[in-house]
Order: sequence, then C-alpha cells, then structure tokens
Amino acid sequence: MKTYFHPDRNSWAEILARPSLEIQNLDLVVSTILDDVRKQGDAAVRRYTARFDQAQIQEPEVMPQEFEAARNALDDSLRQAILVAKENIARFHAAQAMPVMEVETMPGVRCSRKSVPIQKVGLYVPGGTAPLFSSVLMLGVPAVLAGCPEIILCTPPSPDGTVHPAILFAAEAVGIRRVFKIGGVQAIGAMAFGTESVPMVFKIFGPGNQYVTTAKQIVSRMGIAIDMPAGPSEVLVLADHSAIPAFVAADLLSQAEHGPDSQVVLVAMQESFVAAVQNEINLQLESLPRKEIARQALAHSIAIIARSEDEAMDLVNLYAPEHLILATENAGQLAQRVINAGSVFLGNFTPESVGDYASGTNHTLPTNGFARAFSGASLDSFVKKITFQELSADGLRRIAPTVEAMAEAESLHAHAAAVRIRLLNQPV
Repeated sequence: MKTYFHPDRNSWAEILARPSLEIQNLDLVVSTILDDVRKQGDAAVRRYTARFDQAQIQEPEVMPQEFEAARNALDDSLRQAILVAKENIARFHAAQAMPVMEVETMPGVRCSRKSVPIQKVGLYVPGGTAPLFSSVLMLGVPAVLAGCPEIILCTPPSPDGTVHPAILFAAEAVGIRRVFKIGGVQAIGAMAFGTESVPMVFKIFGPGNQYVTTAKQIVSRMGIAIDMPAGPSEVLVLADHSAIPAFVAADLLSQAEHGPDSQVVLVAMQESFVAAVQNEINLQLESLPRKEIARQALAHSIAIIARSEDEAMDLVNLYAPEHLILATENAGQLAQRVINAGSVFLGNFTPESVGDYASGTNHTLPTNGFARAFSGASLDSFVKKITFQELSADGLRRIAPTVEAMAEAESLHAHAAAVRIRLLNQPV
C-alpha cells in the first residue's frame, strides 16, 4: 500500500480516489449488450453467456432436479452455516417492519401510510471468481419477508452450465424457486426488459463489477428501479494504539481478495503501526489462495497517517466507505460521529467478515462514495410506502381556506375550485 504522512486536506480527494476500470466507452459497450438483449431476448442472452462465461445454455432456468442435486452436494456443515446465517439475517430484517402509520393532522383530516411489497423483483448474485451465495441470503431474505409476490434470481453459470450448489441451496432455503443461469450485463438486461424465458421485473438488486453497475444505472434511466450503485468492494479501517496489526491486516486482505478493482484504506495515527500492518499483510498474503487477486487490489490501496482523531474522522466521512471498521479504544464514541458509511464494525473483535455473512446486517451496500446519499439494502428496499388521506365534511371545511389560498396564489384555480365545489354542495 502507498503510504501518505499527514497529507494536506486539499489532496485528500485525489488520494482517496477509487480505482476505475480502464476501458474506453464503458457506457457504449454496456448499452450495446443491453440493446441486443432488449431486441433479441433469449438468443442474445445465450450468445453473451457463451462469450463471457464460456457456457452453452439452451434452457436458462434452473430445474427442480438441480435444486435437489445442490442439496445433496453440500456437506452438512455448510448447509447448517447457511441456515444459521439465514436466521440471523431474518431476525434483524423482520424487526425493520413498519406498522401502518395513522395521523389526524387536524380534526376531520386523517392521513396514513402503509408499506406495500414491490410486486416483481430481480436479484443479481455475482459468480465470477467466487460464488457469492451469501448475497442470496442478503437479498432473498428481505424480499421474502417484504412479501414480494414474484422474485427471480440471476447468477452466472460455470462453463459446464451449472450453478454453484451453495447458491441453489441458499435460494431454496429462503424460498426462491426461480433461478436463471445468466450473469453480467445480459442478466441485468433480461430482468429489465424480459425475454422469452425471463420475466421483466420492476426493481433490480445486487452487487457486481463495473459492467453490472453501469448496466443497472442505464436501465434505471429506462424506468426500472435499482437498489443502489453497488460496485467493487471496499473497506476503510480506522486504527489507533489499541488496534492489533494482525487483525487489521486480515481485515484489509479480506476485502482485497474480492477482486483486482477492490480498494482498501488504512487510516492510522502512528507511522509505526502502518509499518506493522504492512509486515502482517506480507506474511498473511502468502497463505491466501487468492493472493494474486489481493496483490493487485493492494497495488492501488493506501494508508494514511492522520494528525489527530478529528482529522481521521473527517477523512472517513469524506471517503464514505462501503465498510468502515473502527479498530479504536473509543469505537462507540466515534461511531456517533460517522456520517457517511454503508455499514460500521466496532472494536477489535468485530471483523467485517461477520457482516458479509451472518451477523444479521445486510452486506449489499453503497460503494464508490455513494454512501453519502444511499443506504444499504434493507426490508424498506423491497417495499413502497403509499400514503392515504380521508377527510370528513367538517375536515374539508376546516382545511379549505388554507388550500384555496395556496392554490390561488399559484394560479392553479381548478385546484381551488375542486375544494370550493364540495363546500357549496355539502349538506347543511
């Protein structure tokens, strides 16, 4: 990692810049694939699946016997781990349910709001170099709890045309039966536009690389809702004298192994601590099966030595990390000062891994600085909030002068008339 010692505030934005995919005309490449899927449906999906995943898929939907085979293929310990994680995630997300809210804003004027599940949702689960079956739980559990009537899931196939058994087991465990062997941009297009095999959905969820993120952003301009811009994974660790270098190194490596475009950031108070973490990274890296991927991510990752705790927190909130680890003595106090972050992990015994898998919080989080304005996935992500109002005759009489005065002032005379005509025709 490149180390910066007390960098000037004017240089922070440049230092904290995320790595970007070095490709010209990314929007054009993605738009071409999306347009092909929109016009050609399954034929385009098959063509791009063969090109990008080296898989020949005739029937994209997973069959019942494949779910059964997946159950039998997993060992008991992994099955049990998935079920425990599912229960923790369900417990946390079920607690987010909001009852119908009713308020009488003035006598005779009653307003209410209720949550209504989105009728058709599409979940995207990355495959690539690692089958992220944990994302099935993170997206599927709240979708089912919210009561979404139609839930589909797309995930890239292996070259032999199969889906990783853990993905299928997790889908079945949460109650998702419609899974499609489609990945990348073509999966986003299939869910956005619909094909002969894949139904069109109203909202698309799930993380992915910059191609998938760009595809989601493009279809969102075409009337399809998306959860958030969720791209390459990232973590920022803020560490003080109480932090343990080996722990911090392990946390940084756990993000770096996601992919070459992942980013890890260390903010510390002492130069000696950064050196100790770097030494631990070098030691731990050699034992990782994905060390070459992690090494590429570390090449564009950084360490910053801050002048003070206050400056460190300013750096944190400017960067707006997807994952923030507060490896500090006063983590609880600092947590109150976090303004921009996807999910926060407090203390030396809270690795980011627990949030990725099983603590109960959601790991589908905003990246690339979008935590300044976006939240992570939750039960709310799968519902719409619809408001209602009902006025009695007396309530209308009470509110009429306010509405009429405002409507007349905006020169919207029909608005005022809609109130006035009711007053003139009320029974005495």
